[in-house]
This record gives sequence, C-alpha cells and structure tokens, in this order.
Amino acid sequence: MTVTQTDPPTGPDYNQQETATKQRSSFFDISNLKGDVFGGLTAGIVALPLALAFGEASGAGPIAGLWGAIFVGFFAALFGGTETQVSGPTGPMVVVFAGVYASLQGEPALVFAIVVLAGVLQILLGVFRFGQYIRLVPYPVISGFMSGIGCIIIALQISRLFGHEPDGGGTIPALAAIPGAVMDPNLIAFGIGLLSLIIIFFWPSKLGKWIPSPLAALLAGTGLSLFFPGALPILGDIPTGFPNFILPGFSSDTALIVLEAAFILALLGAIDSLLTSLVADNMTRTRHNSDRELIGQGIGNTVAGFFGAIPGAGATMRTVVNIRTGGTTKISGMLHSAVLFVIVVAAAPLASQIPHAVLAGILIKVGYDIIDFAYISRGHKGPRWDLALMAIVLGLTVFVDLITAVGVGVTLAALAFVKRLADSQLQTIGDQETQIVTPQEDALIQASKGKITIFDFGGPLSFGAAADLGHQVRERVKLHTSAIILDFSKVPFLDVSAARAVETIGRDAKASGKTVYLSGISDDVNDVLVGLEVDDCLPDNTTFKTRLEAIQAAARELEIRPATA
Repeated sequence: MTVTQTDPPTGPDYNQQETATKQRSSFFDISNLKGDVFGGLTAGIVALPLALAFGEASGAGPIAGLWGAIFVGFFAALFGGTETQVSGPTGPMVVVFAGVYASLQGEPALVFAIVVLAGVLQILLGVFRFGQYIRLVPYPVISGFMSGIGCIIIALQISRLFGHEPDGGGTIPALAAIPGAVMDPNLIAFGIGLLSLIIIFFWPSKLGKWIPSPLAALLAGTGLSLFFPGALPILGDIPTGFPNFILPGFSSDTALIVLEAAFILALLGAIDSLLTSLVADNMTRTRHNSDRELIGQGIGNTVAGFFGAIPGAGATMRTVVNIRTGGTTKISGMLHSAVLFVIVVAAAPLASQIPHAVLAGILIKVGYDIIDFAYISRGHKGPRWDLALMAIVLGLTVFVDLITAVGVGVTLAALAFVKRLADSQLQTIGDQETQIVTPQEDALIQASKGKITIFDFGGPLSFGAAADLGHQVRERVKLHTSAIILDFSKVPFLDVSAARAVETIGRDAKASGKTVYLSGISDDVNDVLVGLEVDDCLPDNTTFKTRLEAIQAAARELEIRPATA
C-alpha cells in the first residue's frame, strides 16, 4: 500500500499547536455527532466478522477477538493521537500472537503477560517520542513483511477452507497440510467457504455502503450452513458476559521468551498503527500525533492483556470505512467498540453457529488485501535492489520470523543507502571543477600547475565515505602535489570514522613530504579533532577560516604567483 501524505500549508510550530488544540477539544465536539454515530456503527458492523475470524485464527477463541476489538478500539480512540482511527485485531498482530499462543498454550498468565508488556512498551515508545523513528523503516521492508504476513494468513486458512484443521501451529505445518486437505475436502464446508470468498470479492460497491461484504458473507454462509447441521466444523459455544481478569506472570526461565515476543508485538503494532494513521491523514487532510497514538495503542493493548483479549492495532479497512461514512472524531472509534460490546452481551450465542470455512474465506480476503500487489507488479521498473530487498524480507517473514525479517531488512537497507551515499560523496570530493568558486582561487590553482590539490567535503561525511576517504585522497593526489587543502566549510559535524580518515590523510601526507591545510572548520569539528588527538599528525599553523586563505598560504609557501599578478 502506497501512502501519500499531504503536508499542511503552515509552519511546523503552528501545525503542532493546531493539532494539539484539535486533539484537546475534539472529544467533546458533538457538532458532527450524526456522522460520528453512523461511522462508528458501520465500523462496528464491519469489525464483527473480522474480530471473530481473528480471534478464531489466534487460537484464543472468537470471544477473545471480540474483546480485543472492544478494549483496544475504545482506549486507543480515547487516548490516541489519530482522531478517526479505528483499532482492533489486525492480520499482522494476529499472526504473531497466534505463534505465541501456540508455543505457550495452556499458560494464559504467560501468554497475556506478553500482551500486557507489549502495551507497556508501546506506551514507553510514545512517552520517549520514538514514533518519528518507527516511521523511518524503508518502504521495501514494510512492503516485504506486510506481504509476507498476508501470505501467512492465506496459508493458515486454506486447509480450513476445505473443512480441515492444520496439524500444529506455524506456516510450515499449515503449508504441509494443504495437499491433504485439497485431496480430501469436506465438500459442504468448501462450498460454503467458496461462496463466502465469491461474496467478499465480488460484492457490489453500492450494496457495500449498507451491508459490508464481510458481514454479507458471514450472514449468507452461516445461514446456508444451518441446512447442513453437523456436516461441517463450526465455532461452537461462545461464552457471554464480561471476561475474567487474568493476572500476568512469568518466571526467570520464561523471561526471555516474554520479552522477545512482547517486543515484536509492540514494534509491529506501532508500525501497523502509524501506517494506518498516515492513511487517515491523507483522507482527512489532518495531521496525527504519532507519539500520542502509540500511548493510546499501548493503553488499549495493556487493558486487553489483563482480560484475556488478543492484541490489536490501527485497522486500515475499519478506519477507511469510518471516515467514508462520516466519522471525524474520537466518538466514532469509541462507539465502534460500544456496538461490539452490545453484540457480545446480547448476541454471542448466535455466533456459535458460524462455520470455520466462512471465517477462513473472510481471512483469505484479508490476507490478499495485505499483500502489496501494487509494488510487486511495478517493482521491476524501479531500483532492482529495492525489489530484491522486498523479496528477501517477504521470504524471511514467511519461513523464519518477523523480527528476523525486519532486522535483516533494515540492516540491508541501511547498508545499501550508506554505500550509495558514500559513493556519491566520494565522487563529489574528487570533482575538482565544482570546487573552484572564485577567480582568485582559480588563478592560484592554475598557477600551481597541480602542486595544490583541493578536497571540498560537500556536506556531512558518512562513515561509509570516511572509511574509504584516505584511500581516495591517496589515489587522486598527484606525485608532484605539494599542498593538500581539506575544506570543511560545509561539514557541520564529524564522527570518529571521519576523524580517523583525516588522521590517515595527515600521516600519509607527512610521510610523502606534502603539507595539509585545513579550512572552514567549525568549533564542533575542531573539538572532535582535538579530542581524538588527530591534530597531532597535522602541521602547526595550517588551519584557516576560509579556503582562499588556505590556498594563499600554500601558494606563499610554494612561492607561487598567479599569472595576472
């Protein structure tokens, strides 16, 4: 999914104040009450089949999915930073939670300790303002792991579509179970599941304004299954009433498992929510508060964990439905949860007749929508490395795990970016034609006949460029060059790698009988050079405020006079 964010026309300070004012007042703003009510009702109806399906897919049961939508949806709307966001269980979160639940089945205190801790971590991410950094994850990495999650969801549901349950949890067992399910299908379950898929994919958009396609598939598939009692797997009894409080707990033996799983859930939920926030911004021409959104999502997941509900995040489809049907404030997101609460209290027994195959059809469509077909179809027209990176992350997500996929993806993307940046910086440093900017400098350089060589650092030196800087200078300095001028006028700061590169240049110049002159060094850069004792390998009295002064000093030392003098 490609997100285009429209920047507000005013300055950043004004935007922050305006956004903060809007967030303080919008909860009490009932001027759009009719639109918020309709948006919340519609989003709640859309969320019902998805919450049931996600709950069943997670292993915790459909009721856990409903309560996850209620708790996360209500508290994320109340405390979050995106006015129109509707939150609840999402495909990516359910995939991770299902893996955790399968590996720790029978230990609810441990499973939901992970959910609570994930919520606390999200709150901390918001408090310490990490929202802006989470959004720096490169698009090919996001596309890869989101598409991978879509593939996982589809793989987990294909056997259920044919009326079978895959043995064991995880993607590999699910894939292994598909051939057997296809060869020995429950024809009634498959027929009803196929009907659900057809309804979801081809439901008329005009009817979708009144009855969302997932709800239509749920009603049609469940209604048809009533004519075949006992012929296909159904959800079965669903508990009613308020959920029991679960006291989280873990021991020293399980602390590492809990921390790792909680970190994955927190990070994934943060990325998922903030991506949906960008979609909401683009549709409403507003600007969300990413840190406050993380706090709201964290509170919602923390509460959900205490009551045995599955975790959630900002849900794109439900948010879009809310906006398109009139929702503009927090009231709509909170009302969405209220609608689900009424259904849980009053109509949960009716949901017991829903077939697994119907929910499988709904989730297959969810997985299909998550896969980034738009980028996959056009990726070969862009940088090939980005497409390869997306494929690597997708494969790792499906066959290894999400945290490995994201970690490897971000690392590879960062290394590739630094390599491209370093190549560009080194090329600029060696481009002598762009470095002579005044007639006086040009006259002196021409008169030197190659005895003076300038290296103009056009901006901050990345550690990638710094690592090869000494070698590049050594190659480009001619044998008869006597003076090397390093111009730092455009370098605002210097890290250790760059400082060591300057030290290498100084030592090489000293060994070959050349003099190094420095120009335009700021106080911050000078402090680094002095602190790391790099200045010890440089000649005394060869540092100047401007490049022209450095060139003139080198010319005097070499007794060079311009032809026009």
